[in-house]
Amino acid sequence: MLGTAAEAAGAGMSRGFNRLLDAVVRIDVREIEFADGARRFTAGVGSGVILSKDGLVLTNAHVVSPQAVEISVTLASLERVGARLVGWDHWTDLALLRLDLDAVSRRQLTFAAASFGDSDDLFPGQTVFAVGTPHGLTRTVTRGIISNRDRYFEDSRGVNGFETGAFNTWLQTDAAINPGNSGGPLVTDDGKVVGINSRAYIGAENLGFAIPSNVALRIAANLVRDGAVTRSYIGVVPGVLQDLERFYALASNTGMLINSVDPGSPAARAGLRAGDVLLTLNGQPVDGRFPEQLPAIQQSIASLPVGTTVQLGVKRGGQTIALSAVTEKLESRVGEEWAFEKWGLTVRKVSRAFARENQLTDETGVIVLGVQPGYPAGEAGLARGDIITKVANAPIANLAQLKAIYAAYEAKPEPQLVEAQRNRRISLYVFKP
Repeated sequence: MLGTAAEAAGAGMSRGFNRLLDAVVRIDVREIEFADGARRFTAGVGSGVILSKDGLVLTNAHVVSPQAVEISVTLASLERVGARLVGWDHWTDLALLRLDLDAVSRRQLTFAAASFGDSDDLFPGQTVFAVGTPHGLTRTVTRGIISNRDRYFEDSRGVNGFETGAFNTWLQTDAAINPGNSGGPLVTDDGKVVGINSRAYIGAENLGFAIPSNVALRIAANLVRDGAVTRSYIGVVPGVLQDLERFYALASNTGMLINSVDPGSPAARAGLRAGDVLLTLNGQPVDGRFPEQLPAIQQSIASLPVGTTVQLGVKRGGQTIALSAVTEKLESRVGEEWAFEKWGLTVRKVSRAFARENQLTDETGVIVLGVQPGYPAGEAGLARGDIITKVANAPIANLAQLKAIYAAYEAKPEPQLVEAQRNRRISLYVFKP
């Protein structure tokens, strides 16, 4: 009888995994990269999981970005089909694709959709499997356990410099996640997807991280509807209160420390200061004692409609004060990028977030990403990190304006006077044809 039960369990696992494997895909991507003064094409490989019969594929934002010019998906049948980007959300490292259903129909291809489980039901020690394309090896399965279901970290490197991790915790697993596994599913032994594999801890053994399936499905629904996720922002950088309560005369599990406030942000205009303790948010008590609790607090602000007035109960010294802030739309510090190849120059638009973080007076200008030796920008003396504020005496309010100046230069090359800021000092440069 024990043998019969084991056989039944094995058969159930096999059926679940067969369905799951039919929904796992390899993703090959060609993207444009703006670096070192030139526009370049790069190639990458990752994984994904089909989540619906209409060909939606969930993967990582660092696998496929808006800079993608060609996306190819290899199905379980080993047949390749094109796909397009539906939506992208670097804040959670998620991207959504849609298969070319016309090509699927014309070629009579088939695919399966995965079943998703509830990531909130996971527990440390539970067996899970990471499925994907590590180092290009398709349909690879590795086994491990849930090491921690509420790991917190923010990252500004894993998605090409874009921010991620502020609004969710991560599943930590010791199932091997290698380059190429990114975007593939983390599944339970019945083949249910409970996470989207995202990254591994470099230099460690078997420290991998996945986005919980409940977060992934919520974001996917937003991306299907809008192509992006709109979030609210007030401009606070939170901190934990663990071991600091006695310095603030607070009871345990009360409040969230304000580490810093972005200059010019709604929180700054409302009067919030670094060192304040946020006690209530719209009348609800706040508990930010531990790092793992911060994403939920930040998400509670981010999920409000843009333009909402937020009531803040704040402890400052021995006083409790009431402040209010009107939310703005959350933006990344990473602005639009472009290459001006005859100048040997690649740039990124100064974003509102970048300007505030770096205490710039406004959002005018573009940041130099790189210059090519021997080209006008390099010969003039510009360097990575400089901020170009004017060209031909015209303030650079947006990239379109700089593109128009460049187009005129292409049509009739003439010396261009360029004003740039380096270490808060302004210098003038001349781009010579």
